[in-house]
Amino acid sequence: MRVTGGRYRGRTVKCPKGVIRPAMDRMRESLFNILGNISGESFLDLFSGSGVVGIEAASRGAEPVVLVEKDRGKRPVLLENISMVETPIRAHIMGAEHFLKTGDSLFDYIYLDPPFPLGGKKEFIQMAEGRLEDDGLLMIHFPEEDDPGETIGRLVRFDLRLFGRSRLGFYRFRD
Repeated sequence: MRVTGGRYRGRTVKCPKGVIRPAMDRMRESLFNILGNISGESFLDLFSGSGVVGIEAASRGAEPVVLVEKDRGKRPVLLENISMVETPIRAHIMGAEHFLKTGDSLFDYIYLDPPFPLGGKKEFIQMAEGRLEDDGLLMIHFPEEDDPGETIGRLVRFDLRLFGRSRLGFYRFRD
């Protein structure tokens, strides 16, 4: 995989062994085109796997960038991938649920990419809602058959992009 834009464009990102479904280049490029300028904005990447989405955010100026990945087996490759960038990126090897319940930092952008077979996507969004800035955006990558819904808690989906059987939903707080 390669970083699709920004300061680190073209750099190679390794894919860790095990069960992983890295975000497609086309989807990542589309995601960050939709977000526009994120310089100086905080970015949380939950279920980060290789860290490629967080690296893309850092490449486009997001700071701080925080990655959360539960699978300890992915840790060496994840740390190797983030070591290639000069932007500080914090990686937490723990479950997304634990991170969301125990921390108190708020983020401008939260990206969730839970494993497609994993249920509870709506519940993850509800947990993440409490870590989102008032004017922040939450994005979730999910399979077409597991749509979390238009409205979740105080969040409403304002955009949905289709990438084959993958969907990318964009949520913000209701006006």
